[in-house]
Amino acid sequence: MTGRTTCLVAGGGPAGMVLGLLLARAGVDVTVLEKHGDFLRDFRGDTVHPSTQALMDELGLGEKFAALPQSRLSEVSIPLADGTGLTVADFRLLDLPHPYVAMVPQWDLLDLLADAGRAEPHFELRMDTEVVGLIRERGRVAGVRYRTADGETGEIAADVTVGCDGRWSVVRTLAGLRAREFPVPVDTWWFRLPREGDERATLVPGMRDGHFAVVIPREGYFQIAYLAGKGLDAQLRAEGLDAFRARIAEVLPEFADRVGKLESMDDVKHLDVRLNLLRRWHRAGVLCIGDAAHAMSPIGGVGINLAVQDAVATARLLAGPLLRAQGAG
Repeated sequence: MTGRTTCLVAGGGPAGMVLGLLLARAGVDVTVLEKHGDFLRDFRGDTVHPSTQALMDELGLGEKFAALPQSRLSEVSIPLADGTGLTVADFRLLDLPHPYVAMVPQWDLLDLLADAGRAEPHFELRMDTEVVGLIRERGRVAGVRYRTADGETGEIAADVTVGCDGRWSVVRTLAGLRAREFPVPVDTWWFRLPREGDERATLVPGMRDGHFAVVIPREGYFQIAYLAGKGLDAQLRAEGLDAFRARIAEVLPEFADRVGKLESMDDVKHLDVRLNLLRRWHRAGVLCIGDAAHAMSPIGGVGINLAVQDAVATARLLAGPLLRAQGAG
């Protein structure tokens, strides 16, 4: 099966969905390919910063975004030995419409963007469709080859192909773009613990004897990030659940009474932390943005917001030329 579009976006994450929506609203024909059948992946880019919330307002999606299930972080504090806390960041001091970080499940944000895109006549989203190859014509990338979940294969020709397919980008690899890797000494393990009543709504780190964890309040639960040495995942899982519970109780003693709520190491999701940057983000006919161009540390939750900024910048640069090419075609 073959097809044609002006801009082919590989990957339906924040970068791909925002780029697709912006270009479609500018009148550019856009096809977004997402290899999964839905957006339901946990612990992925839930930290929506004030700048991204401002973009939702500018897109006319502010009210719908505010209605999504979310918790709001207004400050970051460090607990002290005397039981008090040291506030190291207070977003309420910012003169902004949204002086907080909104903790929103990424799948809800992506569903919102997908619905907005489907309302645009120039936007097409294909789920369960994975890029498996690049079409090349006269030395430039001219589209992609794809495979669906049911095994159907095909090609889509495009004036520009944009790789928004994350840190393990297929488009980046196929295009021969090579990232510079920076050493990272830690990995992160994500999991949930119950949140009772009106417990603290601030982001709080915990530190004990070389162990480090961050507690993020969410609606109905705490999201915990445990940081330890890179490459320890196999060891942690071999040590077993009780040993992992003990690690958490040591670094977060105030949660010692509820670590038993972790029922299996399957509840603990490992993130292989990577830091890299493409020396060059493009070749003829193809461009990478977001994590495909620069995998980010989870510290500060900046990744989703930088990916969205990439998408906005890309749309501003490409909308005009792509419209002219579309008209000429």
